[in-house]
Amino acid sequence: MRNVLKRLAAATIVAVPTFATAETVAISCGTVGQEFEQCKLGAEAWAKKSGHQVKLVSGPTDASEQLTMFQQQLSAGASDIDVYRVDVVWPGLLGAHFIDLKPYVSKDVLEQHFPAIVENNTVGGKLVAMPWFTDAGLLYYRKDLLEKHGQKPPTTWQELATVAKTVQDAERKAGNDKMQGFVFQAKAAETLTCNALEWIDSFRGGTIIGEDGKVTINNPKAVEALKTAASWIGTISPQGVLNYEEEGARGVFQSGNAVFMRNWPYAWALANAPDSPVKGKVAVIALPKGGAEGKSTGTLGGWQLAVSKYSKHPEIAADLVKYLTSPEEQKRRAIVASFNPTIASLYKDAEVLKVNPFYTSLLETFTNAVARPSKVTGAKYSRVSAEFRNAVHAVLSKTAKPEDKLKDLQKKLENLGRGGKW
Repeated sequence: MRNVLKRLAAATIVAVPTFATAETVAISCGTVGQEFEQCKLGAEAWAKKSGHQVKLVSGPTDASEQLTMFQQQLSAGASDIDVYRVDVVWPGLLGAHFIDLKPYVSKDVLEQHFPAIVENNTVGGKLVAMPWFTDAGLLYYRKDLLEKHGQKPPTTWQELATVAKTVQDAERKAGNDKMQGFVFQAKAAETLTCNALEWIDSFRGGTIIGEDGKVTINNPKAVEALKTAASWIGTISPQGVLNYEEEGARGVFQSGNAVFMRNWPYAWALANAPDSPVKGKVAVIALPKGGAEGKSTGTLGGWQLAVSKYSKHPEIAADLVKYLTSPEEQKRRAIVASFNPTIASLYKDAEVLKVNPFYTSLLETFTNAVARPSKVTGAKYSRVSAEFRNAVHAVLSKTAKPEDKLKDLQKKLENLGRGGKW
């Protein structure tokens, strides 16, 4: 356990006046984009209001590494972290280690959040996590470059490849040899699971494992989707994309060296920051369809806050969670950092829309978002995701053919299930 804790980044204490009855609770915060800073600001506001102290703990950006860390810590019954930042696919995996938050949150408050996320966070009748912010994959593009070269925003992946190549080549010819057509997240991590599921679902190739427990990954549409994605590597996407997580892709795009980028909504605020080279030059639309018969889809993401049942101060920790997931705090985060609220009314809030005009289309995006098969696979989801993304990475790396990898993946996932079916 000591080795696990050593891997966590140095903790930061939020300074507040010390009271005789003040306690300290620790919260795990994300480190992608402005996550850590916004987590700190929210915790600081609660600390000043409550008179308690908050210790912020950060870890790796790779969600899979975070999960492993949390599983080891919780399995050991460690009380070092009171409030955990939980991925949307983790409640079923970690829920047994969290307290029921229903006694701390009124029904009226809970009903303000997207019902699907509340249901996702309810395990065995217990609300093991509160919705904090939600996500779905989006397509960012340089509207100035498309206009400059007479191109229109793409509606299909095939159109994206054509437009990306046209603009990329023209910009390179004009002197920017660093220009890339399309950057995304293709590192063999959970982020690739999200990207690849979007491609396959957009081609109507299913969701890896259906809600009925049937493994569906080996089908012609899924093969076509992966062939399409593999064709991008070395043509409109650099080889380095095979190691990109969210921040790697954003770094290239925000520096002005990419035409298109797939990323989460958080990248909007950063792309339009005062010091951003692409400020005012970026637009956001739904991800492309998988051809004329395909559909536009984005993988549902997002993070929740849960209280460890090993916490020494569960009531105080629950109060922190209640504050950080409140409408007021979610609105602040949406305005200053483009973190998507889990409260539907905020998508019609004038102040929020002024800063995030693309929010008007997000309700539809979230409605049509595709969920990873975490509920049907339960505790084995991590294994399923790892098998899936490793197969996809091999295809993108061009060390294997998609039809071969998906056939093999189908058998592996069926074997992992119960008698060939989950």
